[in-house]
Amino acid sequence: MGTVAVVDVLAGAGAGFLPLISLGPAFAGLTGGVRRTAGIGVLALGLCLVLSVYNGQFADRRGNTAVIGVVGVSAAGLVATARRQRHEAELASVRSIAEVAQRVLLRPVPLTAGPLRVAVSYTSAVAEARIGGDLYEVAISPDGVRVIVGDVQGKGLDAVETAAVVLGAFREAAYDEAELVAVGERLERALGRHLSDEKFVTAVLAEFRPDGTVALLDFGHPPPLLVRADGSVEFAEPPDPAPPLGLRALGAFDAPGGAGAIDGLKPQPYGLTFTPGDQLLFYTDGVTEARDPENRFYPLAERAAMLKDPDPQHALDVIRRDLVAHVERPLRDDAAMLLLRHRDV
Repeated sequence: MGTVAVVDVLAGAGAGFLPLISLGPAFAGLTGGVRRTAGIGVLALGLCLVLSVYNGQFADRRGNTAVIGVVGVSAAGLVATARRQRHEAELASVRSIAEVAQRVLLRPVPLTAGPLRVAVSYTSAVAEARIGGDLYEVAISPDGVRVIVGDVQGKGLDAVETAAVVLGAFREAAYDEAELVAVGERLERALGRHLSDEKFVTAVLAEFRPDGTVALLDFGHPPPLLVRADGSVEFAEPPDPAPPLGLRALGAFDAPGGAGAIDGLKPQPYGLTFTPGDQLLFYTDGVTEARDPENRFYPLAERAAMLKDPDPQHALDVIRRDLVAHVERPLRDDAAMLLLRHRDV
């Protein structure tokens, strides 16, 4: 408004810059509060009246048009500011509820679990909601440390509800069941009561045993990345592919043998050794399927060297920042990572 006033004075009455004074209250309505917008509007009206008198346009058609324009824009700015502040308050409430829901659904994992150091990273594709369909949990059971990382098909509240079903079933079964396969069966039964319309959940279960071995059970989920103490990297692929949770019974209708065909679709547990200095990174497909502007996938295995930091949480944060830098835009899918590092007890 000051710039417009100076230009209007220097250019003279015939230049017609006076109506541009209304830019002040227009921009004030975008960022300020109601009081600030009203104050800018009053200032703009006073400045417009002064300049109209100075230019000899007071009470004539051009002067009245400028005054009416300032009053109208100021009123519109006040209405817009009030609505914006109401929407901001609603958004703040939604964020607060989402944060509480996240703490209930995805509880903080322990920093240490037996001989393991644990770190977690979660980035939701719905930036304002901060939660989505990816899930993870670490449970200390009598049979060892048990872990789940999964990804629910779909988005929104339905995905969050399904994730809650999976996590609730896992938290109970991880302590009750002696075998990891039985834990998987409990998850399958829980989802069978909940899922419909051919929806599914991919997941990988792990059991870190006291003898230095890890048992894995993969339900159609991307295999974890194993980083050895010497720096070698490999994906812990399952020996045979298995369908995600919620789809195994569906496959029985397409295979001969009836109920026996369901047993053939069960995931087969497989194992690996896990010694001091080794790391196992669990993740969801939002990590490996993240693409840069040139449509290249995120090279997770090539970035494994970033996990050398002594602090596992800091190492995982470095990977997360590199992932965001790779895509150069907000993620299109939720991205969860869970890092477990074997330490000397």
